[in-house]
This record gives sequence, structure tokens and C-alpha cells, in this order.
Amino acid sequence: MKRLSDSQLTAWRLFLTLHRRLVDAIDRDLQQAGRLPLVSYDVLIELREAPDHRLRMAELADRVVLSRSGLTRLVDRLEGEGYLARDQVSGDRRGAYAVITEQGVRALREAWPIYARGIQQYFAEALTAEEAEILAALLEKVASHFRAQGEAPNPPVARIKV
Repeated sequence: MKRLSDSQLTAWRLFLTLHRRLVDAIDRDLQQAGRLPLVSYDVLIELREAPDHRLRMAELADRVVLSRSGLTRLVDRLEGEGYLARDQVSGDRRGAYAVITEQGVRALREAWPIYARGIQQYFAEALTAEEAEILAALLEKVASHFRAQGEAPNPPVARIKV
């Protein structure tokens, strides 16, 4: 195994720390505004973007990078709040789709302005347009390398805008 350079290790640590802090800040803003928590937004936007606005539970878990048990608890809560419904898979008694409801679509639309403001305030304002392009290219390079390792043939791409 090659030794990690100091700059590689520093970049990794900054990536992890900054990701957590940005997500926490945006989630806090959403909750203070009485909107969906960020993890709920992530689930609902995946359903909104999916064909027929539905995904099998296993597909949904892969797209939002949650454990299956964590997703089941979250889906139970979102279903109870009326943001999504479960629909049985025909011919498969154990299989179920999660389907976004109109109430879920409304919740996404109401949350988006706060989410967008957080992206702007905590992330975008720190970068010029050129720097954002460079960062996106570097992150895509890492994603391509990861896919080449066979770890994630189709890693999820964050779709955040309604």
C-alpha cells in the first residue's frame, strides 16, 4: 500500500469535516424554519425525480446512502406524516415501493428556498464560478476513480432542487 501524503490526508479530513458541518448547518436552518429535516428532503427528492415518482425500498436506500433499517424507520415516519405512501409490488408480497404524495411535493417546494440559501451562504459564496468548476471536476475525478474500483457502479448524484 502506498503511503498517504500529508496533503492527501489533509484533503480527506477537510472533506469529511466540512461535509458534516455543512449538512448540519443546512439541516439546522431547515428545522428552525419548520421545514423538512435534510435527510427527509433527500428521500423525497429521490422519489420526486424517479420514474413515476416511486422507487423500491432497496433502490431508495442505495440512492440516499442509508442503511435499510434506517430507511425503513424514516419511511415509516414520512408515511405517517403524509409525505409518501407505500405501494405493493405486484407479484411480490414482500416488495414495496415508496411513492411521494402531493403533500410531499409541497413540502419539498417549501423547503427548497431555505436549502438553496444555505448552499449559497455556507458553500457557494466561498467560491468563484471558476473555483466551483474546478472543485466539481476534482470531485468527479474521485467519483470516477471510485466507480472504476467496482465499489459503486452508479453512485447517487445529489438532486436537490424541486
